[in-house]
Amino acid sequence: MKLAFIGLGAIGKPMSERLIKNGYDLNLYQRTKQNKDDKRKYFVDPIEAVSDCDGLLICVTDDNAVDSVLFGENGVSESLKTNSFVIDFSTISPNKSISIHKELSKKNILYVDCPVSGGTEGAHKGALSLFIGASKKECLSFEHIFEVLGKSINYFNGVGKGQQVKALNQILVAGTYAAVAEAIELGKSLELPMDDVVSALKVGAANSWPLENRSKAMLIDKHPLGFKLELHHKDLSIAIDLAKSINIDLPIASRVKEIEQGLMQLGLGELDVSVLHRYISNNRIYH
Repeated sequence: MKLAFIGLGAIGKPMSERLIKNGYDLNLYQRTKQNKDDKRKYFVDPIEAVSDCDGLLICVTDDNAVDSVLFGENGVSESLKTNSFVIDFSTISPNKSISIHKELSKKNILYVDCPVSGGTEGAHKGALSLFIGASKKECLSFEHIFEVLGKSINYFNGVGKGQQVKALNQILVAGTYAAVAEAIELGKSLELPMDDVVSALKVGAANSWPLENRSKAMLIDKHPLGFKLELHHKDLSIAIDLAKSINIDLPIASRVKEIEQGLMQLGLGELDVSVLHRYISNNRIYH
């Protein structure tokens, strides 16, 4: 099976590396030329990258980026083979996934929305959670791709459903990260022995992925990239818009979105979501 991969960012690059290590023939799209002694197959022309491929994998930032990859000035949709497939690991709006599915189906190309969760760690380890907007039967010919990339592989039997589940995921991420941030900053202000406190909290009902994996970053105020704050902010916008479309209010997610907006205005959008704790410690946003 010959594949193309477009979107070699913090998540996409380690995903592509895992596929190559597991024997996949992968064409990699990169805007600039790579070192000649690099054995991997890089292409600076996206149309050339997808030529004769059985499938295209996409992992880019948002609706506009996916639209550009497929239908933009150098869009590849017209160069995809009939009966090929597109797996979109990007987090985009459910409606955009549905519209892309309809457009590509005209050429008998299967489009599958498959947003992921697990950050850079999960991408490197092949331990991502995959939310697949299709049935297992539809994906039988390429399900091994999911097995290489994900530890939790979940089929939701309908285009756009993967994106809807990812929206729920990001709401939960917002609440848990914000709660851990507040607890960490309060504990520091109370001059508690926070390493011991965190160890104690991890054992009880308060434990969570952010407490397990990002409390140390908050304590020392160092934020190696797992998932960019600005991308989570974009994802929250999708979730809030989805809720509004069915007249549901999300007050906690909306508040976290406001906090993230303030941190982005301070130039912190490129840092990991764990930087949320600064909205308290800076005393400039939190009130």
